[in-house]
Amino acid sequence: MFRNKKIIWLTLAIMMVTIAWTAAAGAAVDQKGVLNGKVLATCLVTPGTVVHEGDVLVCVDTITGPAPAVRANVDGTVVEVLVKPGDMIKTGDVLARIEPKRK
Repeated sequence: MFRNKKIIWLTLAIMMVTIAWTAAAGAAVDQKGVLNGKVLATCLVTPGTVVHEGDVLVCVDTITGPAPAVRANVDGTVVEVLVKPGDMIKTGDVLARIEPKRK
């Protein structure tokens, strides 16, 4: 009897972990800025855009001119852009979210 209960609890635990892992696999990936500055409209990605790792998502105006504030760190589709032209951003701010491409 005790052994059957252990097997049932172990099976339930494995099922819960599998469900959580599957749900997390489709989660959007935050894209964080690496520069401070004012967001430029000229290279601001839009939701629905398919991007590849390394693509520029947001540019900011710096002392030396326009510079990429964040690049995609995964292949996928942009699902959300959290900034608009003219916004002031800081290093570490989440600027966009990408749904990773399924392999």
